[in-house]
Amino acid sequence: MLPTDLPADLKQRAAAIRLAVFDVDGVLTDGKLVYGADGHERKAFHVHDGLGIKRLLANGIEVAVITARLSPIVTERMAELGVVHVYQDQKDKRACLQRLMAALRLQPAQVAYTGDDLPDLAPMCAVGLAIAVANAHPWLGERAHWRTRHAGGDGAAREVCDLLLAAQGKAAAELAAFLG
Repeated sequence: MLPTDLPADLKQRAAAIRLAVFDVDGVLTDGKLVYGADGHERKAFHVHDGLGIKRLLANGIEVAVITARLSPIVTERMAELGVVHVYQDQKDKRACLQRLMAALRLQPAQVAYTGDDLPDLAPMCAVGLAIAVANAHPWLGERAHWRTRHAGGDGAAREVCDLLLAAQGKAAAELAAFLG
């Protein structure tokens, strides 16, 4: 569902975004760590989030993931989606974000960050649009400019993508493209 009746401040912030950054565990996944009998980690990604990410990229909005964990599954999924800014094993997410913003020559007002837990607080406070998923820790919710209706791993990232496309006046063209 596309966001409607959004506050003017939120629309203005979302309209300025040129880079959407997502945490992985708890945002692009449900945050559960599942290990198979072989000891390998398993993750589930929501297909709606994937299409939303692809639509951001197709509309000129860069996408990045910054995660504290290291996972070959994340590398594989992001490659499938065409995400080239993939930063894993990042203990200082804000420092990683700041390096990325400098490399892309972006100001904080041009960046959105979506998180779910305490390691995401610092990068959220360093951007123009801070977003917490519905099931985020309360401290993130208190500091976020917007909170998704869906939980992490259950379409929350798609809500973010839809918000950005709608605020930038690109939603109608997206719908038309899929109607053929």
